[in-house]
Amino acid sequence: MIGTGVFTTSGFLLADLKSPWAVLLVWVVGGVIATLGAVSYGALARRLPESGGEYLFLSRTLHPAAGYVAGWISFLVGFAAPLAASAFAFGEYTRAWWPAAEPRLTGSALVVLFTALHAGHVGRGALVQNLGVALNALVILALLLLAVPRVEVMVPVQMGNAPLANFGVSLMWVSYSYAGWNAAVYVGGEVRDPDRNLPRSLLLGTLVVTALYLGLNAVFVLGVPAEAVSGKLDVGRIAAQSLGGAAWANAVGGLIAFALAMSVSSFVMAGPRVCAQMAADGYLPKWLALRSGPPRAAIMAQTALALVMLWSATFQALLTYIGFTLGLTTAAAVVGLMRLRCREGGALPVPGWPWVPTAFVLAVLFTTVMTIVQRPMESLAGLGTVAAGFAAWWRQRQKPAVKS
Repeated sequence: MIGTGVFTTSGFLLADLKSPWAVLLVWVVGGVIATLGAVSYGALARRLPESGGEYLFLSRTLHPAAGYVAGWISFLVGFAAPLAASAFAFGEYTRAWWPAAEPRLTGSALVVLFTALHAGHVGRGALVQNLGVALNALVILALLLLAVPRVEVMVPVQMGNAPLANFGVSLMWVSYSYAGWNAAVYVGGEVRDPDRNLPRSLLLGTLVVTALYLGLNAVFVLGVPAEAVSGKLDVGRIAAQSLGGAAWANAVGGLIAFALAMSVSSFVMAGPRVCAQMAADGYLPKWLALRSGPPRAAIMAQTALALVMLWSATFQALLTYIGFTLGLTTAAAVVGLMRLRCREGGALPVPGWPWVPTAFVLAVLFTTVMTIVQRPMESLAGLGTVAAGFAAWWRQRQKPAVKS
């Protein structure tokens, strides 16, 4: 869960919501929504304790076409778009050291570097990834331990006068930062005692990350003058500069940049394997399927797509597109749970039924509608991605069966 979003979004939230307290409120609401989703997914995971995530859930509870589209979205929006966003953020955080470098150019160089690494050898790529896998959480803990004693609340307790639609779009951006609360279900078939451990991991992981996010963002928006971070991407570096001077800014900025680089590495490593598996299943062109070694063709395809996104969209547009589209798939999965519960009754226990899943779906619907109102182009891109997925499914269904 802990990745690009928490280090990059609060400056944009502050510019839109006009109040640090409103920013913290949206992080709280985002955590509540993620927790509702985690509880609902826990019920699904108990019923379908297999690997596959939304691809599995939607195929079993709604329709195979919905599952296919979920896999399609996973590749495009779950990996390629966040890869572009992480690369963009890396470029911004390293700009202080290379002021003449365009952030997109720096981010592109990082993507190409990790593409070469992961396409070249599985073992070396995994080693690099394992070395950095816990760094994001360590950065947050270190920043909290160092910053909290020095923080002085610099704003009165008051709310801004931002429109309700701005709050909805802000929730969409925050949902990107919480994305990953459902990650355990992707390996459900490999978890020991999934009936107990999958729901527990979903819920506890979400609660812990929510607490870390609130602490970190309290430092960003309460301990730093609002005008210093409003509308800025590199809020971590700015906060460190305000609290401890240039030495803090360089140390924290370097750690966050390394964490973002590891995020890029993880997307380059994981995403193409989803693409290769879909190709092996006949849902994508066969040349993308894994033959031996790393899935090089799928890695190259994802890199090309990510670079197009990196150079053709703003960072806010990427955040909106990702949050909007992924929100649709998680809401659809919970709708599938509700359908399954109505069919099976009490044989399928759902904690807080029907309020918990209903509240989650309504919350996602609210943010979706508000985002369409405020950010129609990014919303149209998300809806177009879904429509393209259904079109690809239909085309796949129309192909004649191959005789053995």
